[in-house]
Amino acid sequence: MKPLICIGGGGHARVLIDAVKHSHGQILGVVDCQKEIQGSQIFGVPVIGDDDCLARYLPGEVELINGIGSVGNPSRRKEIYLRLKKYGYTFASVMHPNTVIATDVKIDEGAQVMAGAILQPNVVVGCNVILNTRSSIDHDCIIHDHAHVAPGVILSGGVVIGEGVHLGVGAVVAQNITIGKDATIGAGAVVLKDVPECSVAWGVPAEVRKYQ
Repeated sequence: MKPLICIGGGGHARVLIDAVKHSHGQILGVVDCQKEIQGSQIFGVPVIGDDDCLARYLPGEVELINGIGSVGNPSRRKEIYLRLKKYGYTFASVMHPNTVIATDVKIDEGAQVMAGAILQPNVVVGCNVILNTRSSIDHDCIIHDHAHVAPGVILSGGVVIGEGVHLGVGAVVAQNITIGKDATIGAGAVVLKDVPECSVAWGVPAEVRKYQ
């Protein structure tokens, strides 16, 4: 593994830094635009400045960690990933050692699997995906790029999660359901039927309430 630089210094970044330290990875520094934290440390890792500091490192010298969370403005995390990819940087996948991952799971660039997550056989995880704390992904699920599966989410077998989907804390998705691109599922929802793209659904059972 190349030395790492974490983009962002907020709550999600702290979780990632802790996961990397448990895996004995080397983090050179954190970049963040918040001037009040520049010059400080996060779990012993220095906050070295804003995004301009990346110019000190050639893309082949380091890998990046996307420490931007998806709550509030999910598109910002995707935008940062795509912009830095255009400059030639690659993103490291982060997997906390306290996970259960089947041997044939496919995990793409920059995906993040947090503590307590379970990934069963034939799961496919796209680029820049967050599988957050204690999420449970059963067999044959496909999670497309830039999706966020929040803490405690349960996906039954054969679920398809579209690009950019946000699944709120503790949501449950029944087997063989498809959730369309850029949809948002509310916390605690129980999804029993397909959800169209660019929609918002919540409740038990979940219903589409409005369009974004």
